[in-house]
This record gives sequence, structure tokens and C-alpha cells, in this order.
Amino acid sequence: MDPSSEQGLLSSDTVPEVGEDVAAATVNMTENLSEQEQEELRKELAKVEEEIQTLSQVLAAKEKHLAEIKRKLGINSLQELRQNITKGWQDVTSTSAYKKTSETLSQAGQKASAAFSSVGSVITKKLEDVKNSSTFKSFEEKVENLKSKVGGAKPAGGDFGEVLNSAANASATETITEQIQEETQ
Repeated sequence: MDPSSEQGLLSSDTVPEVGEDVAAATVNMTENLSEQEQEELRKELAKVEEEIQTLSQVLAAKEKHLAEIKRKLGINSLQELRQNITKGWQDVTSTSAYKKTSETLSQAGQKASAAFSSVGSVITKKLEDVKNSSTFKSFEEKVENLKSKVGGAKPAGGDFGEVLNSAANASATETITEQIQEETQ
């Protein structure tokens, strides 16, 4: 590298910041405007500021008038909020995205309901299969035999729950009878 190019890289020229660029451009614009143009712009600026102030005053007066009308009609902030929420909800429910989502959720609910129904049917069928299986029949016969030994001869039949209850009652009765006999001896 030659010394002249190094000097260019290390030059002490500062890079103006964004705010400085705007300020410099404004100064340059002001220098380019004649006194008459500057005066016209100042008048226009004053006029616009005055219009803004007038509009602000008119807006404040209109808002006051609006509040007065609402007070006379008995409309309060809570009622307005309720109306805004109702209108907002109506706006949301009328959108196509809401309708599509609602339809999709409805279909999903129907499919889930059908799936639960079919699961219930499958479980019921499996329980029936178990009840009709040879293993269950064999177990049921063993319980019947136990019942007849413990509770005495009773007519066969009844459901599985009745058999278990009577076997439990017979066992409890036998235990109480044994305790009484031990106490009397």
C-alpha cells in the first residue's frame, strides 16, 4: 500500500449522523430560500398550527356534547362496553375463518363421539367374549361349588355378583358362629 492511500483511510473526516444530515439539509434549504419564501412558509406554518388548535377545540366541544347526549339517554360506559363486545363478537363470528374453524371443530367432535361410541362397543363385545370364554365359565363353576359348600344347597343360577355376595356372607356368618362357639366354651 502506498502512503497516500493509507492517509485516505485514516483521514479525520467525520461521518455525520442521521440527525446531523437532516439539520444540515435544513440549513441548506433555508439558505436556498429567499426571505420572501421563508416569510410565506412561516405564515403558512402559523395558519396550520392555528387550524390544528381550532380543530382540537371543536373536537373537545363535540366530545362534551356527545357525553351530554349519552347522559340524557342513560347510556353509560358499561353499556357501551357491552355493546362493543357484542358487536365485536358478531364481527368475529361472521368471519370466514371463524366459520371454517367452527365447522372443523364440529366435525372433529362428531368424529370423536363416533370413536368413543365404537370404543365402548368394542369394550362391551370384549367383556361379553370374556364372559362366554371357557376360562370364565370354569371360574364361575368353581365359585358355584364354593358357594354350595359354604352356603349350603341353594338353587343354581343367579348372576356372578349374587354368587360372590352370598359366598362373602356365608364366610362372614361362619366366622361369627366360630367366635360365638369359642366364647361359650
